[in-house]
Amino acid sequence: MSPVSPAMRAFLVPARPPRPARLALVTGAAVLGLALTACSGGAAATDRGAGGGGGAAPSEAAAPAAISVSPHGTSAVAGRPVTVTLAAGKLREVTVSADGGGALTGRISADGRTWTSDRMAAPGTTYRVKARDTSGSGDTASFTTRAAGKVNKLTLAPGKNTTVGIAQPLSIVFDNPVKDKAAVEKALKVSTSNDTEGAWGWVRDHSGRDRVDWRPEKYWKPGTRITLDAELNGVDSGPAGGFFVRDYATAFTVGASQVVEVDLDRHRLTLRRDGRTVMDVPVSGGTPGGDKRSWRGTAVLMSKEGTINMRSETVGLGDAYDKMVDYSMRLTWSGMYAHAAPWNAAYFGRANHSSGCVGMSDADAAALYRQVRVGDPFEITGKDTKGTVAEGNGYGAWNVSWADWRTRSALG
Repeated sequence: MSPVSPAMRAFLVPARPPRPARLALVTGAAVLGLALTACSGGAAATDRGAGGGGGAAPSEAAAPAAISVSPHGTSAVAGRPVTVTLAAGKLREVTVSADGGGALTGRISADGRTWTSDRMAAPGTTYRVKARDTSGSGDTASFTTRAAGKVNKLTLAPGKNTTVGIAQPLSIVFDNPVKDKAAVEKALKVSTSNDTEGAWGWVRDHSGRDRVDWRPEKYWKPGTRITLDAELNGVDSGPAGGFFVRDYATAFTVGASQVVEVDLDRHRLTLRRDGRTVMDVPVSGGTPGGDKRSWRGTAVLMSKEGTINMRSETVGLGDAYDKMVDYSMRLTWSGMYAHAAPWNAAYFGRANHSSGCVGMSDADAAALYRQVRVGDPFEITGKDTKGTVAEGNGYGAWNVSWADWRTRSALG
């Protein structure tokens, strides 16, 4: 048998075709297998003249690289970012979707190796991960987080799509204690229609619960639109507080500039709108010399409650009173109102002789009630008062300097 020439060997042994990219899902640590191969086809042998030529066999396909996903498993810990890490090569896109239609946004690192979610994995949720690399290979995985052992909730003020006065803060009261205030505050996104600068400040609500308020340096400009997106789903508020399991949102608009000035020394109440006086009426404030004195400072109109039953035991006063009171406008949680007080008519404009509220005639109270709105500031002055309205006793944040208020943020 005659020997086979090199050229004939190239003809008889065809070049090996490139292997297709392989996908593999490695179990245990929720590892996604992505094929990151650079396949090249073998060239046909050519006759290079006397002496012949040889064909070059194609290179082997590279082994698939792995993507690890954290958290992983069926009982994963919530409250952490989701990370998808590629062992070699570069990520092109990653999607992490939650059962129910939600999705986590995220960012790929500068080296292309890691994707990290912007938000935390929420408790009691199944997530499905899809990833593709720059060569087009991809795979999927999933994990489920444990349900929250304790859930924290909140109450927002003011109400959604309301129009409020120029002193109304954005206020959030939490059902359970918030130990990790920085984590919660980071999730609270405030935007305004005119780029108003403002700051969050943590206070103790009159109810004893944790509260955080957002206010500008000065009263709002009329017409400002304020929007809150509280991206709290998956945030852990800390020991004894529990996880948040939903997001919250609200928006409100600032109305006309109205300021109510209450001068307890002159026994007068003045309503100014856009700097113009529209009411100036006689009043009687809290009786000097004891627990019946009124508060001073800036109190914000919290609610217009109409006709209500006022009883002395609810505000800790010894001598009993039990009255139905008209045109009641709440100024503090501790029970200071502006309202009609016809039984005190002899003292209007002359002396302070109430149980702590600012009283006036039926006609004047009705006129004021019609014109003021929730969020209007009542600026109260007077020598013989029982102190300044505290931040958590209604909305007393305006009694704190701007410099001091900004130190109350958990983010520094």
